[in-house]
Amino acid sequence: MQARGPLMVEHRLIERMLSVIKVALVQVEITHRVDPVFVDTAVDFIRFYADRTHHGKEEDILFLELDKRSLSADDRRIMNELVEEHVVGRQATKALVDANNRYRNGDEKALVNIVDSLKKLVEFYPKHIEKEDKVFFPAARAYFTESEDQAMLAEFWEFDRRMIHEKYETLVEGLKKWK
Repeated sequence: MQARGPLMVEHRLIERMLSVIKVALVQVEITHRVDPVFVDTAVDFIRFYADRTHHGKEEDILFLELDKRSLSADDRRIMNELVEEHVVGRQATKALVDANNRYRNGDEKALVNIVDSLKKLVEFYPKHIEKEDKVFFPAARAYFTESEDQAMLAEFWEFDRRMIHEKYETLVEGLKKWK
């Protein structure tokens, strides 16, 4: 397996989650209500899986390695765009959290902001994923030898192994505040 393999597998799960969110959006349009726990779950998936785990491998491993190399102007531009797009995703997720908190506290008008944020995410991610899968990952592969690619794949597996511990250490630390 090439190093881009796990990243592309992760894209498929992200796409499945986006499908779930799209179905939820239809229900919100019909009922004019949203389950704040569903939004919390979607946020957890986006923050921990799509951003911290998936984008983490890209930014902390792949992009750092690529940054050491003489990339073509186009490849460097696309890599910078991808980093900027990750920030856009984080901003949309933060707006979703803020709107969900307001909604949970009785602000019915926050529903519009929840819907807007969810729509932004389901519109943003497919384009971002396509850019990575079809343009950037194939181009990036050319900058690595087979052994470098395999070493990066091993780094990805180790990164993933640590993520489960990070997630639950963070959860426990958060719960300690509930004294």
